[in-house]
Amino acid sequence: MGTHAELTAIAIVGLAALFCGMVMTRLRLPPVAGYILAGILLGPTAFQLVENQQQIQLLAHLGVLMLLFMIGMELHALDFMKLWRLALTTLAAQLGAFLLLAFGLSRLFGWPVELAVILAFVATLSSTAVAIKMLEEIGEDKTETGRLCLAILIAQDLAVIPMLLIVADLPGTGSWVESIVQVIIATLVITAIMAYLARKGRFRLPFASWIGGHPELRPIAALALCLAAAVLADAIGLSAAYGAFLAGLVLGNTRGLRPLIEAAKPIEGLLMMVFFLSIGLLIDLDYIWANLGEVLLWLAVVTLVKTALNIAILRLQGQPWQRAFLAGVVLGQVGEFSFLVAAAGATAGLVAPEHSRLIVAIVALSLLVSPIWLVTARRLHAAAAGRRANLASLLGYLYGTEAKWIAMGLRTGTDDMGEVIHRTGTLLGRGAAALSGLRSRWRDRRRAGKAAQADVGPGKPRRRSPKA
Repeated sequence: MGTHAELTAIAIVGLAALFCGMVMTRLRLPPVAGYILAGILLGPTAFQLVENQQQIQLLAHLGVLMLLFMIGMELHALDFMKLWRLALTTLAAQLGAFLLLAFGLSRLFGWPVELAVILAFVATLSSTAVAIKMLEEIGEDKTETGRLCLAILIAQDLAVIPMLLIVADLPGTGSWVESIVQVIIATLVITAIMAYLARKGRFRLPFASWIGGHPELRPIAALALCLAAAVLADAIGLSAAYGAFLAGLVLGNTRGLRPLIEAAKPIEGLLMMVFFLSIGLLIDLDYIWANLGEVLLWLAVVTLVKTALNIAILRLQGQPWQRAFLAGVVLGQVGEFSFLVAAAGATAGLVAPEHSRLIVAIVALSLLVSPIWLVTARRLHAAAAGRRANLASLLGYLYGTEAKWIAMGLRTGTDDMGEVIHRTGTLLGRGAAALSGLRSRWRDRRRAGKAAQADVGPGKPRRRSPKA
């Protein structure tokens, strides 16, 4: 019975993630948004279908390691080194601006300095998964804008490791000198490896051809090498995430091991699904509803400030307006690694539960609304170019098509409303319809099951046998 219950839980999680992911892709949104939604639905503040969250958290941690491993494997050192000055300058400016802003807010609200540092780290990072998906959707992933965004995202991903080391030592339990030495060593090792790869190109390892020549060994080799490097790095005082990224960077630039990337992608996809689902499980709907105004206010502030800051930094570095605007909007969300930084702060006792719930809510909602913000910002940009005279004209340009469809539905009557709502293609309408249909089918099946278990009385109609 215990095994049956565990299999049932796994099946529910898998089906919920699949359904929500399909709904989001149907709406041309990243599947990760669907995984977060699945976690919310399965979590303790919704249907409460997932009770053992410890196992999911373990798999989610493995998903983070695999994501960093894959980022390292897919990183072309030569391409990154061409844009490294621009990427690192952008990262430094982002971090510096958010540190100043966080310190100012800490003086205003009486926050500890340690919390201000963590909040600055959280706000600096963008989502690699969501940003790349949005670039692919608008056809900019292979352009100069796409390469610029990717370089900045890689720089941010590299910064995660020093951030985690710094956050771990913020409580003062260790030596600041030791922490600084660890950060310097980690940065120098990555810099040296990338400089070597950019100059020398790919190199060979003794076992590369053997593993590369056996397809059945590739997935297990990728997972085993990722975990081994993570354990080794953690044992010598660095983070497991650092070891996973470093292993991916070395293996990705080894001759004969490029097939490992394709072999490891299904494993990464599965574990990343669990990671984003675990984020949804952490979201407290009761807290969001009770503090809806505060959550939405901070979400708007973070999104608008980060977008404007990104655009300004890129423009100051000489990037054309169109490229700076699009890159700034694409990078305007808060990233998945922000959860790791916030979790590290909570583990160190630097982030109170109230602040932790707020951070989780803002980051998760930021990932969910990021594609919608991209569409809105691009329309705003086009509207500004057309010099709309007033607010009514601006709103008509932004959402005039959808408004016309809704007005047409009101004129034609309720019979045509279903078709009109379908034509609007709004995220809320389509998502609600899909969830409503799923709930109705679930109720019908439960009723049919109860009817089958009940004794059939003489006055009750007999069930028809299925046709051959």
